[in-house]
Amino acid sequence: MKKWIAFVLFWTLALHGIAQTANHMILDKNSVVKDETGNVYTYAVWQRLLETGLYSAKPDEKGGFVLFRMSEEQIKRSMALKQVGMEAMPKPRSSEVFVEGKKFKGDRFTALDRQKFDIKPNDGKLYVINFWFINCPPCKKEIPELNKLVEKYKGQEDIVFIGVALDNAFDLKNFLRINPFNYHIVADGRFYSEKYGVKSYPTHVIVGKDGLIKFSAIGLASNTVHWIDKVIQEQTATKVNEADD
Repeated sequence: MKKWIAFVLFWTLALHGIAQTANHMILDKNSVVKDETGNVYTYAVWQRLLETGLYSAKPDEKGGFVLFRMSEEQIKRSMALKQVGMEAMPKPRSSEVFVEGKKFKGDRFTALDRQKFDIKPNDGKLYVINFWFINCPPCKKEIPELNKLVEKYKGQEDIVFIGVALDNAFDLKNFLRINPFNYHIVADGRFYSEKYGVKSYPTHVIVGKDGLIKFSAIGLASNTVHWIDKVIQEQTATKVNEADD
């Protein structure tokens, strides 16, 4: 959490040429963060606003920070800098139970939306799977970014997003009413976690159209979702190129 906020702040402050000043100040939950009219934000509010990528913060003369909405041009430049930063970061830690290049065992899932999925080689689909549970802070933290991925690839029926949750259907439905998660959610997923030996949450795995594991990651690093998106693009590049020819 703190690393992610520091990462976002560094690039947004750098965008405005004041990163050096910010290095002598610490933005944390005890910081005083105001808007440009002087209204003070709570930690939860300014944290969420920064995470949208639409806002930046700058130090004020009183030792606090002023949060403001960036212009469209500033947002574009900020996103470009963020992309460079993501690429420079180490690859997220891989799962020991989902080894890249190895064959995925295959499975059948029935989601809460009653859709059924049978993962097997050569079925023409790319599977993006997330093992998670409701009371897992990093699992909940990444949901908004994962939802953006689902939206980005909306309409591409060959890319399937599945969220295998440990929780029961009743608890999940209550949770999802307040916290929408746009993956196809599978309830009572402890059976699957134990089957594969998943012990760290969240755990992500991408299964290629050939049935081989293309990517896996455990926990939530600042660039986990970036890597998921990157691998999806790599795995669908051939199809895109063929369509362009």
